[in-house]
Amino acid sequence: MTWVILTGRQSDLDQVATPHKIITNRDYLAHPALFGGQRPKVINLSNNYGYQSRGYYASLLASSRGHRVIPSVETIIDLSEPKLYENALPELELALNKCRKDLGGAFPAKASFFFGIGPSKAWDRFARLLFDWFRAPSLEIAIRDGAEWASIRKIGFLPVIRLDAEEKTRFLASLDAYTKREWRDGKARVPARYTFATLVDPHETLPPSEISSLRHWARIAEKMGVEVEPITRKDLAKLANYDALFIRETTSISNHTYRFARRAQQEGMPVIDDPLSMIRCTNKVYLNELMAHNKVPVPPTVMIASPADFTLAADTLGFPLVLKIPDSSFSRGVKKVSTPDELRKLATTWLEDSDLLIAQKYLPTQYDWRVGVLGGQPLFAVHYLMARKHWQIVNHDRAGKPQQGGIKTFTLKETPPLVVETAVRAARCIGDGLYGVDLKETDGGVFVIEVNDNPNLDHGCEDTGEKDEVWVRLTQWFIDRLERPGR
Repeated sequence: MTWVILTGRQSDLDQVATPHKIITNRDYLAHPALFGGQRPKVINLSNNYGYQSRGYYASLLASSRGHRVIPSVETIIDLSEPKLYENALPELELALNKCRKDLGGAFPAKASFFFGIGPSKAWDRFARLLFDWFRAPSLEIAIRDGAEWASIRKIGFLPVIRLDAEEKTRFLASLDAYTKREWRDGKARVPARYTFATLVDPHETLPPSEISSLRHWARIAEKMGVEVEPITRKDLAKLANYDALFIRETTSISNHTYRFARRAQQEGMPVIDDPLSMIRCTNKVYLNELMAHNKVPVPPTVMIASPADFTLAADTLGFPLVLKIPDSSFSRGVKKVSTPDELRKLATTWLEDSDLLIAQKYLPTQYDWRVGVLGGQPLFAVHYLMARKHWQIVNHDRAGKPQQGGIKTFTLKETPPLVVETAVRAARCIGDGLYGVDLKETDGGVFVIEVNDNPNLDHGCEDTGEKDEVWVRLTQWFIDRLERPGR
């Protein structure tokens, strides 16, 4: 990733203080051909962002040159007068006042924040939110501290030339943290055209991709002129510095993964998984209705909304049957029940937290087909084998770590055409992204069990059949959307 720092004067920031290129905003404006063929990330440290000033034009023209820049012109305008940012104040002041205890009960009259980092850890929650609202390198807030409630009098840019020695030290440390790269696999063979963010949780028990697999993807993407860098849930404010987002945490519309997807969409970035796919795939009630409407085969199903539906489910599906909570993942919230009494007890408990449940006919198989579909085309195919002495591919009832079944890989040519065709039809009902379609192949036909917006993709597993073509096509999916005419 190429970082460029713009200053009002060459002397405003010592070149030895940062490894990144420093030029004046005058030079940047005067030489539009600078960084030709590259897509640098620009940090505009101009001393003046006033309308039609050099600082203003530097951010304005950076966007026209295809360069990512902070602050953006929108942020510059938002902070030009209090009336334009007053809608942010209620949320910011709430976060500010939650810092009071950690700060010892009193607020300073002013506080400075650099790249979403405050004067101390006590400010962390507020600092991140401030940067989320206003992505600017250096901000200062003026605080009016009341007996029980502190309010924000003003939010403004803080020029580098006004920083005292302590603030200058903090600024440079924050700049280093903000621009730090974590996956460095040597010098790129091809100059990077794009930088993709990959959202990961290093502590997740069952991540959709292992870090080692993402490093493998990074090496392949590098050959295609793309840098792949990891980000975590704390990096929402940095997201706009990237060109695309690949979410490799288990997604949920109720946690930060959905916020990242929404932010990427708002920034005009290609994203897997996109918010609409998350909404559609997360809920099994919606999936079942969608598949049925589009005549994609699914197991016989009964919706349960109250105890009155228990008998209908039993009579229609027989026993054993499978009971599902609509919003669940990795086989959680999916149970097999064998008697009317088991159905009544489990469904009654689950209906306390969910207004709808799904009951489906039990289709026993030794494996589930998983077909990966990307952009409406098949990507890979595998068997996920059932966990040992269990009817699902993941056994969450086992004490300790969840137990998973094995995997058997196939090329797409080896996969039964009906399985591939059904998977592609199901995925196209959802969208144009990356999906993992789970199917049962039985004597009665092929049935879609669910469509996952966040499918497992690991090197040496799902990519074994199609090899590195899986990762090449994934990279190209993003590039194609970045280079669409009129984007």
